[in-house]
Amino acid sequence: MIFLELVLQNFGPYRGHQVINLCPQVDDNSRRPIILLGGMNGGGKTTLMDAIRLALYGHRAQCSTRGNLSYSDFLSQSVNSHTPPSEKTRVELAFEHIENDKPVIYRIVRTWERNPKDGKDHLGILELDIAKKDDWLRVELVNTWDDYIENLLPLGISNLFLFDGEQVKELAEQETPPPIVVDAIRGLLGLELAERLSSDLEILVNRKRKELADTQDLANLEEMEQKLKHQQEEYDGQIRNLKTIKKKLDESEEDQQEAFDKFISEGGKIAGERSQLDKQRQQKTVEADEARQGMCDLAADVLPLALIEPLLTQAQTQAEKEFRIQQAQIARDILVERDKRLLNWISQVGISEETIEKIKTFLDQDVDTLNSHFIQPEELWLLADAESLSQLGNILYYLQNAKNLARQQIGIIKNKEEDIIRLERQIQTAASPEDYNHLLVALKEAQNKVAEAKAAYETANHRLVELDAAIAKFKKDLKQYTEQNIDRKNNEHIIAASAKVQETLKVFRERLTLRKLNKLEVEVTECFRYLLHKSDLVHRVAIDTNSFSLSLYDLQGKSVPKHRLSAGEKQLLAISFLWGLARVSGRNLPVAIDTPLGRLDSSHRANLVERYFPSASHQVILLSTDTEIGKNEVDKLHENEAIAREYLLKYDSAKQQTVIEPGYFWD
Repeated sequence: MIFLELVLQNFGPYRGHQVINLCPQVDDNSRRPIILLGGMNGGGKTTLMDAIRLALYGHRAQCSTRGNLSYSDFLSQSVNSHTPPSEKTRVELAFEHIENDKPVIYRIVRTWERNPKDGKDHLGILELDIAKKDDWLRVELVNTWDDYIENLLPLGISNLFLFDGEQVKELAEQETPPPIVVDAIRGLLGLELAERLSSDLEILVNRKRKELADTQDLANLEEMEQKLKHQQEEYDGQIRNLKTIKKKLDESEEDQQEAFDKFISEGGKIAGERSQLDKQRQQKTVEADEARQGMCDLAADVLPLALIEPLLTQAQTQAEKEFRIQQAQIARDILVERDKRLLNWISQVGISEETIEKIKTFLDQDVDTLNSHFIQPEELWLLADAESLSQLGNILYYLQNAKNLARQQIGIIKNKEEDIIRLERQIQTAASPEDYNHLLVALKEAQNKVAEAKAAYETANHRLVELDAAIAKFKKDLKQYTEQNIDRKNNEHIIAASAKVQETLKVFRERLTLRKLNKLEVEVTECFRYLLHKSDLVHRVAIDTNSFSLSLYDLQGKSVPKHRLSAGEKQLLAISFLWGLARVSGRNLPVAIDTPLGRLDSSHRANLVERYFPSASHQVILLSTDTEIGKNEVDKLHENEAIAREYLLKYDSAKQQTVIEPGYFWD
């Protein structure tokens, strides 16, 4: 199925006759899937979606602005406010699909006046003769159109192909899919048919019971059925009540979160912790003062000598040098005395004068060499002894330790001062006592409302469980009464067989659900991993057979909580869910998306633009603002040759009119 053309005349903000070519065929050899329509908020994008739904489904259409309006009131409300009384409002949708292995083109035409006769529109179905380029009215299709369109695009699954950003947002934020998606899933899985068949069987059985019962039995049966009917009505009403309470609970929880966020952002939390922060600041101040006192103690000891440390080092070097010279002089004097005793002894043992002279010369040269190496010809001015030299070394040692301790104390003081500044900043951001009381009261009120809503929800849910049990018991009693008190002569096999059929239908529903859901899980997982840039985050998506809620698992089979996903990743999961459902349906249908990118960040937006839009279907109609699909996204789609046509919805706020023009925001 391909949408070829949408025609609007005096519909919503579209005054006069306006035409949008939706055909993805660019030329004979080129087909591109995307039809891009740009418009600002309030400019008529959603109205285009309503027009498509209205053309297809008429009084059954789930249009955005209809609400609880009757079809007649909705049609009157949809007429452009500037439409002359003589003109009609008109919506046309031309589409092509394959029928009997041949392409056929139909044009759906719906027209009405401001106050439609009989509260209805006038429907016309035209078939185009492609060869003659002429069309004619198909009266038989007009009379059976609802049944015909159900075979092409059933209303129950239409929201899988015609959806908007709000639907994606709602699906992303809720743990279980909203009712509109659940209905689409049931329609897709064929559960509605099985449930309807089960209800029809129950009606048939009740009818046979009445046929077989005598007067008293009939009266008892009718009384029991009446009670069962009342309980069923109460049960249905309780379900609606539970949905209303659940909505209030969700709203209360949102209000509570907003109050809590405001309590935090406006300093309420810090104000509540102010006394503790003051104590921390005082403690840090005491610790900083202790560190400063430690610095004072160091300054009263050896630390001031650090100012002359180079002089002390020079003095130590000079003292060591002079000490070595003094030691050398003492050694020299000892050697000179020894040499004299040696020469006296040699002269007494009878050694020749020549030999003695050589020995004396050698000893004199040896003393001169000693003087040249160890005794420098410089003045000794420090005259430090060994004890003074040792004390000077001790001073330098203790000075180095004091410097290290001083550095540690300075680091401690710096850290404490930074902590004090941080605590003072936190204290300064704290709300005033009056504002704190207001914020605390607002937070407690929101929490109380949540508690009340939860209590009401639990009470309503408990009542629903009671009614469900009572209905089951009534049905059981009704069955037992039938078996015990009604003569089954002619039609008892129908009642007996119906019970078996009911059991068979139950098994059929379960197996059908499992089979379809298994396939759906595979499709949703594949779509999500394809769209998600963190491909290692989720390995499998599982779908609950009762609530149709989604569960995520990693490569190790461990559950991945949905709250670990960012808002953008949740939206991608919701889109993957809708995409998977559309693929499982097996129907080759167009996809139309209103406000498609929501709260996605740049990376997720790029994945959606590059991977989803060109692949969602053979025809993808995008209705976007300039901030959702911007210039970069449009350039990327053009680069990938994905856009067939572009239109701009130009809205005149003064006239409250929208005009459709070719091109996009930057053309």
